[in-house]
Amino acid sequence: MTSSSQELKKLRAIAHKLKPVVTIAQKGLSETVCKEIDRALEQHELIKVKILAADRDARKEVAEEICQTSRATCIQSIGNIAVLYRPANKPDPRLSNILRHTPA
Repeated sequence: MTSSSQELKKLRAIAHKLKPVVTIAQKGLSETVCKEIDRALEQHELIKVKILAADRDARKEVAEEICQTSRATCIQSIGNIAVLYRPANKPDPRLSNILRHTPA
């Protein structure tokens, strides 16, 4: 999906201003949470997910599982927050974080 360090740097800069749109709590990754993440990625392309897991390894596992089920790329993971990216088929300029935060 994204490979160059310039693209990753740009996505991280855009994500810095964002707030988490989905929180994954103790019950883990349910079907409804997966659907919400999928919907958010389709609309916004770049999202933050807050993962409230016991330790670093558990958070990493949940982030990897999210990426597999949603076909997204984990751009960055710091503490409880993971930044996910998946390009939309038809991005909406009003909703896409990529299009809204990219200078014209």
